[in-house]
Formats: sequence, C-alpha cells, structure tokens
Amino acid sequence: MTADEKERLYTEYRGKVTSYIRSRIYNESDVEDLCEDVFVKAFSCADDYDPSKASVGTWIYTITKNTVIDYCRRARPTEEIPEDVPGDSSPEDEVTNAEMLRELAGALEDLPDELTDVIVLHYYDRMPLTEIAETLGISYGMVKIRHNKALSALRTALG
Repeated sequence: MTADEKERLYTEYRGKVTSYIRSRIYNESDVEDLCEDVFVKAFSCADDYDPSKASVGTWIYTITKNTVIDYCRRARPTEEIPEDVPGDSSPEDEVTNAEMLRELAGALEDLPDELTDVIVLHYYDRMPLTEIAETLGISYGMVKIRHNKALSALRTALG
C-alpha cells in the first residue's frame, strides 16, 4: 500500500472509526489511542487484505471491532460492586432476566456474523440502518435484508 493510499484510507475512515470507538469507550484519550491502533494494524497488514472477501469498510470495521474488544478485555474494571446496591427487581425477576439473556445470547451466537453485527449495531449501539450500511460498506437494502433475516432467525430460535 502506497503512502497516498494509506492517506486516503485514513482520511476516509478516521471519522467513522473514531465514532465507532467513541460509542463504546468514554475516555477521549483512549479513543484517540485506539483509533491510532486501528490504522497501525490496518497499515501493517494491508498486504493481507483481499478485496474479493470483503469491502474496505468491512475490513476496517472488523479491525476496529477487534481492537475495541481487546481493549475492553484488558481494561476490565477492578472494583467490585457492593452487594447492598438497591435494585428495582426482585430476585425472581433477576433470574428470569438472566435466563432470557442467556437464551438470547445463545441464539445470537448461532447466527452468522454478518447477521449478528447488524443486530448488535442496531439494537445495542442504537445505530440507524443507513449508518450500519455505511459502517459495514454494504448497501442499505442488504442491511434491511440481513436485519429481517436475523429477526426471523431469533424469533424461531426463541420460540
């Protein structure tokens, strides 16, 4: 990858990468560091990028997502939450919610990654479908198709 290609890639995706990271990490200096890490990784493995497997946007998004996941694994909070924190739910509600979340997590794991990404970005990150299309580097129509397929599969899996 030439210096001009790297500069174009950085210019085109820096804002999107920063927004994605900022939606998950709240410390601005960490956001900047992680954004830099994403592009260092992208530039160092640019020769491995295969356009027949994924668009540039999807490739950058994948690097960004993995960088954020690695950061979160390393930066887990070390303080424990006190046991006497008041809650709005009863122990029975908490057990039911935990079971439902486990079922949903299992159903999401069974989905292909491209469907899981759309669901997570739309419902967890509250990203509109148009922005998801831009982030993943696919058409809006394809995002809608994946969204509907994912919801249908989750309905089937959860009964």
